Amino acid sequence: MKKRSFITIILLLVLTLMTACSNSKTSHAEDEDSAHSSVRGKKTDLILATTTSTQDSGLLDVLIPVFEKGSDYNVKTVAVGTGQALDLGSRGEADVLLVHAPAAEEKIVKSGDAINRQKVMYNDFIVAGPAEDPAGIKGSKAGEAFTSILDSGAVFVSRGDDSGTHKKELELWKGENLNPKQNKAYLETGQGMGSSLQIAAEKKGYILTDRATYLAQRDSLAGYEILVDGDESLLNIYHVMQVNPGKHEKVNKDGAKAFVDFMLKKETKETISQFGKDEYGEPLFFLFE
Repeated sequence: MKKRSFITIILLLVLTLMTACSNSKTSHAEDEDSAHSSVRGKKTDLILATTTSTQDSGLLDVLIPVFEKGSDYNVKTVAVGTGQALDLGSRGEADVLLVHAPAAEEKIVKSGDAINRQKVMYNDFIVAGPAEDPAGIKGSKAGEAFTSILDSGAVFVSRGDDSGTHKKELELWKGENLNPKQNKAYLETGQGMGSSLQIAAEKKGYILTDRATYLAQRDSLAGYEILVDGDESLLNIYHVMQVNPGKHEKVNKDGAKAFVDFMLKKETKETISQFGKDEYGEPLFFLFE
């Protein structure tokens, strides 16, 4: 009887040990699966330095979620003037750039700080101002309009931030051999396009802006109109490019290339070409193809 009880106890102990081992293996396997799943699902940050117009127009709010959903990258957007965006790229503090100042862009490519520069889209710059148009520029060519604004002493609001828009504005003044600072009503905001537009409207002054940002904010700009547009000199071209990993080792080269490729995809181009139509009755950006 004692012998039989002893054997029963031994059997129970063996069964308990086998069950414990089995549970341990299952738990370990589950932990491994969970760890692998976590690694697979982890997204890497990608720093996009871009102009404020792509942000203020709302285009990035549409494009970035699509890119993130179809990739392993989480986009961190730094929306600044194009000059600042290019500076971030030249210092290796951004991974990919989306900007609109061709001459300045060519310099960063020649310096070796950026590669894989691709033309993406375009819209145009416009000169906006109060409906009463004190300088009488409506329908003028851009250069003529700038001359009239300076001669009349009317308020002109400049971004003054080395952005693509600011660079274009300075180019237009220079093209007419004009110094805008001779006008005491010339105001530099040092701010983005959206904020500068609001300031110009409040002060009933003129401003050079991209069409996309103007249309996106038109409803909040009472009595403020497009007065000059359609001039060849007002074309506004956007390029995307990678920061060169050969020169800046810490950049996310795979993520940057993935973003450039995404911007060139047929589906992305279709989204860009349709963006703004429903809300504004016209697209905010156009394609080259």
